[in-house]
Amino acid sequence: MAETQDDLAGPGTVGERLRAAREEKGLSLDDVARQTRIPIRHLEHIERSEWDAMPAVTYSVGFARSYANAVGLDGAAVGAEIRQELGLSRGVPAGPAAYYEPADPARVPPRWMAITVAVIAVLLVAGYLIWRSAAVGDGSAAEIATTEAPAPPPAGAAQAPRAAQPQAQPAAGPAASGPVVLAATEDVWLRIDEPGQAKALFQGTLKAGQRYEVPAAAQAPRLRTGRANVLQVTVAGRPVPPLGPPERTVSNVSLRGADLLGRAPGTPPQP
Repeated sequence: MAETQDDLAGPGTVGERLRAAREEKGLSLDDVARQTRIPIRHLEHIERSEWDAMPAVTYSVGFARSYANAVGLDGAAVGAEIRQELGLSRGVPAGPAAYYEPADPARVPPRWMAITVAVIAVLLVAGYLIWRSAAVGDGSAAEIATTEAPAPPPAGAAQAPRAAQPQAQPAAGPAASGPVVLAATEDVWLRIDEPGQAKALFQGTLKAGQRYEVPAAAQAPRLRTGRANVLQVTVAGRPVPPLGPPERTVSNVSLRGADLLGRAPGTPPQP
């Protein structure tokens, strides 16, 4: 049966009576701390009536009430006695104390879960930054045309123009100085360098249907890619043979107009 306030007004301090009730039930401070979720250091202060060591009057009363209920005493009576004692000893008016309700362990996430979530968040951010750096590359987005690459003409229709316009010896001159355009029929990664420059003219993925025009000021642009067969290259609108075998890495391929037009139709792709 719970004790009344008159029963609690026996000899000894409130802390001594709480300790005696705990020991009578065979409980340790660890047992009370687990049951009430109150730190052991605060329970020790309560048993020694060291109220000045507690965070505030409200915590002192609330912790003591929870402690009393845990050991079978009347928590409300204990709280009233402590309020009166603190009001007299500290010279502060006794006011209503907030009851300290023990936290539900089921609602408190374990530490390992918080650490795991933090690690996953860091990995996601790092992965996104790495992906963004690889996708953007060093090329300028302004140099990539977003228009669709021209579809190749039907096989039957393509024979007539070629028969009427022999291309055995590409003409040098105005045609060789025309714009060099690379059009992607499939997504392809490529890098275009200018010897003597630390930064690439373009590096990144050319999406299917996108085109890239080599800057006219480039002196000796060189191409590196792993899928030269999906690039349609034209010089001043004239198509040139494939720059490499299917699904093979090619590098140091000249993108000068004269060099590209000098590749005869029967010229094997450059490895």
